[in-house]
Amino acid sequence: MINPQNESNIASTFTRSIGTVAVSAAMISSPGLADAAEEKSYTKPPFAVFSSQMPDALSGSYKYEKPVWNLHDALGLPEWLTVSLEQRTRYETLDGCFKAGCKGGDQQVPLQADLWVEAHFRQWRVGGEFLDARQFLADKGSGINNTHVDEADFIQGYLAWADQNVMYSGLGVEAIAGRQTLNFGSRRLVARNVFRNTLNSFDGFRLRVLDYNHWQFNAFVTKPVGRYPNNSQQLLDNFHSFDEPEEQAWFSGGFLEVYDLPAKINAELYLYHLDEGDRKRNPTRNRRYFTPGMRFYIKPEKGHFDFQTETIGQWGTVRANTASNENLDHAAWFQHLDAGYTFEMPWTPRFAVEYDYASGDHDPKDKKDQQFDTLYGARRFDFGPTGIYASFARSNINTPGYRVSFNPHPAVQAFISHRFFWLAENKDSWTAAGLRDQTGGSGGFVGQQLELSARWDVNSSLNLETGWAHLFKGTFAEDAPNAPKSGDTDYFYAQSLFRF
Repeated sequence: MINPQNESNIASTFTRSIGTVAVSAAMISSPGLADAAEEKSYTKPPFAVFSSQMPDALSGSYKYEKPVWNLHDALGLPEWLTVSLEQRTRYETLDGCFKAGCKGGDQQVPLQADLWVEAHFRQWRVGGEFLDARQFLADKGSGINNTHVDEADFIQGYLAWADQNVMYSGLGVEAIAGRQTLNFGSRRLVARNVFRNTLNSFDGFRLRVLDYNHWQFNAFVTKPVGRYPNNSQQLLDNFHSFDEPEEQAWFSGGFLEVYDLPAKINAELYLYHLDEGDRKRNPTRNRRYFTPGMRFYIKPEKGHFDFQTETIGQWGTVRANTASNENLDHAAWFQHLDAGYTFEMPWTPRFAVEYDYASGDHDPKDKKDQQFDTLYGARRFDFGPTGIYASFARSNINTPGYRVSFNPHPAVQAFISHRFFWLAENKDSWTAAGLRDQTGGSGGFVGQQLELSARWDVNSSLNLETGWAHLFKGTFAEDAPNAPKSGDTDYFYAQSLFRF
């Protein structure tokens, strides 16, 4: 995970064969193509329950070191059966809150236990993934929700078919039907969460077509799966309810990736459609969005410059809140830019400048909405830890910053990040904090965030990580209506991950 920018790239590459593994010799007869695929491989998975994402059916293998402690060998299981067990424990503490109306600090121990089982026969696979995500130490003042807890539920259950060379065309084709997690591109809009304790999943169908080492296309039609219960008191009381698909919601799209354009540039072009609809059990804002976007990037490499730019638009309709019956016209956009250089010297330091802009609502009294919606994306790699901290979201922000990452040891990765945060629109809200001044009188400077984090891969089965973030509050965070008067915010976490 740990250059968080690289975490985004690493996690997304496990959803495709190019960028994850070398294509098998049976698929590619040209040594040159095999060598090119090898250059794109990664070896370190994100710091999350991720075993189900490691194999790639279209390449036939994966570039992840086999856990030294693993159930398959210990139980003497047959080759057609894959079983993995992962467990993550994190302690996190917060001192000096920043959210509307809060007081004091908070602490929590989120736990993840994940069991993945997959059986495969020739071109067919059937698999399931069971996740137990819970927490300890939270209380009524913690603001606990279903991003912290999803006890004992199935996040995947699927039937898949894959052909590495369909009809001898040179194309790989994979189809997956059932409950599944999704990871696309930068993961800013669709992600299998890494830092967050619970995971997004979807019921539906996904088709993947791969032209090895040239391009890849994903198309999907799904229903988002709602995590239940979603009532904070029921979550505190350990009340169990199975997750259910949101029957009146549809999420679909297409995602095209093109590799190795001139100057080693990679490109992505995509379009997502969300149609939420009304539901009696859980009212929604009736989001009906089209979200097109494009991304261009060069991967970091020793002794070279790299960059990333992603531009996203968003159009449709939405309601001001779940109690409203009036649809507002929605038009919003997002821009990410970063540029870095990796030095060819001890510790392999990389210095990067970063910038993110997500539009906000110009006028709270008109019949329009301009606040960008990040859909089902992740944010840790851009804006710092989530969990009980989650200080910034990809909505109504204007934030430049810089980041220094380094590897003091082959098994240790670390980074330092410093960002400045303004509101894109002063009359709109700091969404992560629930603070808003509709007059704009509190200004737009939210503050500065300094973050340090380090990860140690003890071996292929045990990983350790720790981090600290400090929010220096600006005028908006101090003066906005209902803003807490608790001074700056400190957040600390330490976590371990076991893979079996």
